[in-house]
Amino acid sequence: MALPHIEPYEPPAPDDLPPNRADWRPEPDRAALLVHDMQRYFLRPYRAGAEPLRTALANITALRATCRAAGIPVIYTVKPGGMPPERRGLERDFWGPGMEAVAEHTDIAAAIAPEPGDTVITKWRYSAFAGTDLAERLRAQGRDQILITGVYAHIGCLLTAADAFMRDVRPFLVADATADFSADDHRLALRYVARRCGAALSAADAVAALDPAARPLPTRA
Repeated sequence: MALPHIEPYEPPAPDDLPPNRADWRPEPDRAALLVHDMQRYFLRPYRAGAEPLRTALANITALRATCRAAGIPVIYTVKPGGMPPERRGLERDFWGPGMEAVAEHTDIAAAIAPEPGDTVITKWRYSAFAGTDLAERLRAQGRDQILITGVYAHIGCLLTAADAFMRDVRPFLVADATADFSADDHRLALRYVARRCGAALSAADAVAALDPAARPLPTRA
């Protein structure tokens, strides 16, 4: 029931993204950036320095910088370590007891660690909205769009997007600022969001929408 070993795969390229059913575009006065579950425990299955995590980290970094410069809220989710079985709930049947309450499990990756002014929300289930005050925080800040980055695309990121949609918050799944178990799982998440509850887009397109004056993100070699 532990997390699987994840073999490297190429992250989705902009030309590979599915067509979006909704003609949505991120807007700087409506958007918030979500960095979802980028804790060391969830990143351990990836090979160090390999794709898709390498590109995801670089693009999350670029998106954070754009959002901070534009005054766009940056929100992180984390799951707690050492959850008792009654708090772990049904996730225990799929993934076991989860992470321990130690820094090598619970810490957010150092390269994208939160900075002063960022928000960190403790979450308990797949969706970042389940059992948290994320919806209230967005509403209080006048935000009805959420750009979703992090791991894993077809689990927490996808369920957060679907949950946002059902709360009338427009979700954007940033294809190359997320990572997953496999290329197939990653594509599944992008297709579902694009067809049923949000929009899939590249990090470069997100940056361009939020800051038209920003320099283009580098393309992969």
